[in-house]
Amino acid sequence: MPFVLEQLALRTGERDVLADLSFSIAPGERVVLLGINGCGKTTLLKLLDGLLAPTSGQLRYDGHALDGRALDEPAFRKRFRSEVAFLFQNVDAMLFNPTVADEIAFGPRQLGMKNVDERVQHYAKLFGASDWLDRPPFELSGGEKKRVAMAAILAIEPKVLLLDEPTASLDPASSAQLVDFLNQRQELTVITSTHNLSIVAELGSRVLLLPPRASGLLFDGAPDGLLENDELLVHSGLAHRHEHHHHSTTHVHFHVHDGD
Repeated sequence: MPFVLEQLALRTGERDVLADLSFSIAPGERVVLLGINGCGKTTLLKLLDGLLAPTSGQLRYDGHALDGRALDEPAFRKRFRSEVAFLFQNVDAMLFNPTVADEIAFGPRQLGMKNVDERVQHYAKLFGASDWLDRPPFELSGGEKKRVAMAAILAIEPKVLLLDEPTASLDPASSAQLVDFLNQRQELTVITSTHNLSIVAELGSRVLLLPPRASGLLFDGAPDGLLENDELLVHSGLAHRHEHHHHSTTHVHFHVHDGD
């Protein structure tokens, strides 16, 4: 199992950001982390990437406890960093090389991989970034930066992708392209966070719904089971109810907020 969580909790100061989270993710699974902004989706992805350590509970990657001690051990750290890749919601935090080519080459070089130039060409082409290889990433548009960031994390050929709101700032065509790419790569384990109900079914076959206030999961199952459950969507804060008394019916309206 890539990830196993048991009663995982993360506190910052007096606040539980996440609490009582227990689930496991199997190899090749497509999991969507869904919930309103501020419910801890990004925090959970950072825990899975080893960027944060849980305050209590267990978090294991492929049988190893994922904590500071494990990541201080060079062999495990190199293996983990070559197998697990994280796409930040704000990709500006990831792009710091002088050119797009250097950006895509960075991970493979750090990990001592072979054929770096071939990897750069291949992944730039895959994400339509071949024409920008000599350009500084900061000159690119938001959607272009995201494509470069995707090319850069895939150049290490990871086994696990952690994607934080990957379709934010992408136009519909680029979003569809990303979904198609992920669907072609069935060997990858993909964990994607979103607050956008309309793309949940495209992004995964399993949804983990986080509550507005940290504790446990509101739902763990197939997207259809959640999207048909108006009560749960209202409870999660992803939908709100409008009463129409003269028809004595209740309509549930979905609203989507941006930012995290």
